[in-house]
Amino acid sequence: MAASPEENIKVVQDFFAAYGAGDLDGIADVMDENVIWHIPGRHPLSGTKHGRDEVLAFFSQLGSAGFKAEPIYFGADETHVVDIHRGWSNVNGKPNVDTTWGLVYRIEDGKIVEATNLSADQDTANTFFWSQYQLAPVPERLAK
Repeated sequence: MAASPEENIKVVQDFFAAYGAGDLDGIADVMDENVIWHIPGRHPLSGTKHGRDEVLAFFSQLGSAGFKAEPIYFGADETHVVDIHRGWSNVNGKPNVDTTWGLVYRIEDGKIVEATNLSADQDTANTFFWSQYQLAPVPERLAK
């Protein structure tokens, strides 16, 4: 049986609480082992993350850049949750981001199995992420 919209919203609220506390174990608790997370943009953290380990690595990096998120709205049905939130940073001496983000989550058996992130100002987000994360020079950055 599918979960209720309220149960699915609780999963995403638990995710936000864990992220806000810097609790990677708490984030892991609400994710399926094979979660897929889509990060928009053209920056070092963008792209689709496959599996809990890749998604947790992304959130670890995001937290180290001082990126904060504050929920504004949740909507849900038996399989999906939509959240609208303010996402911002406050880094001294570097470009910052402060915009509205939307995420669409697919929930199965009380776990996030897929999330698609959408930014209201992707250009500013790209600038922020490029200012925070530098790529290693070639060939060190190429996969082996």
